[in-house]
Amino acid sequence: MKLLYALQGTGNGHLSRARDIIPLLDKKAELDVLISGTQADISLDYPVKYRLNGLSFVFGKKGGVDLKQTLLRANSRKFISEITKLPVSQYDLIINDFEPVSAWAAKLTGKPCIGLSHQRAVLSPFAPKPKEDDLAGRLILKNYAPVPAGYGFHFEAYDPTIYTPVIRQQIRKALIQDKGHYTVYLPAYDDGRLFNFLSRFKQVRWEVFSKHNKSAFTLGNVSVRPLNNTAFIESMAASRGILCGAGFETPAEALYLRKKLLVIPMKNQYEQQCNAAALKKMGVPVIKKLHVKYTDAIYEWLESQTIIEVNYPDITQQVIDTILHTHLPLSTPALPEYLWDKPLRIKPV
Repeated sequence: MKLLYALQGTGNGHLSRARDIIPLLDKKAELDVLISGTQADISLDYPVKYRLNGLSFVFGKKGGVDLKQTLLRANSRKFISEITKLPVSQYDLIINDFEPVSAWAAKLTGKPCIGLSHQRAVLSPFAPKPKEDDLAGRLILKNYAPVPAGYGFHFEAYDPTIYTPVIRQQIRKALIQDKGHYTVYLPAYDDGRLFNFLSRFKQVRWEVFSKHNKSAFTLGNVSVRPLNNTAFIESMAASRGILCGAGFETPAEALYLRKKLLVIPMKNQYEQQCNAAALKKMGVPVIKKLHVKYTDAIYEWLESQTIIEVNYPDITQQVIDTILHTHLPLSTPALPEYLWDKPLRIKPV
């Protein structure tokens, strides 16, 4: 049996999760990996057969997605070409982590394609949503990488097809300490903006991991380092708290490590607004942006001793076994059209 595991390459969360999922899939079947997108900073320790342009969201430097650059870099002709040329017919099953090329190729050809992503969980009617609806954001999230059925990961198991986060083994095995510093990962802000804001809090040592700088430097109580997977994990595990965007993997890992957490959702990013709503419901403080009017909220967080308790067992093997057992029979037929966009209600084993 032959599998295609297709990953979104915008941001680092998808690739971080894939580091644990790929070895499990590789043991079960002949596996090929596809990555599309251009905004990731980490690599996989596994051969990647297809590296595609896909459709990437471009991070800005003022706290959100840069819609102008996202549109300018979009190449619809190339995207359509990638869809039509991808040989999905040779695979028994496609497992899709919010990756648009393989999702659309499978939809057009009727090949079995199962979603396995955080985005799939966000779309659940039972998952928390922000008070202010974003119709355009919801439509993009639903149609960017459409799959007929799927499973999701979220901060809590909001419905039977949603699992708690995949916490990679590097995090599970990390030495947890408290060396007093705060780890920062806010890729939608430039280093200058971060330094100007964080340096106000003189009593705190900040370790900032940057997408925008290739050289490490320290000014006063703020250290800025290029993003490096191992260094970032070590910093998080030894921190007192973590300040980050309202993505999924980093907040989930912070909660698992029992660190104080403060999140700032990206502007123009509906998924992060949903994540922020879920985290706020759990008791995690959320601020809208880096701005002086939130100074008191940050001081309050720094002085707080509150730790959000979570239970994130290692169930990745269970999830993979459930998917393959359910969707990969010896002879896998194409899914009928009526199943598209109707999630299968399968309880975790």
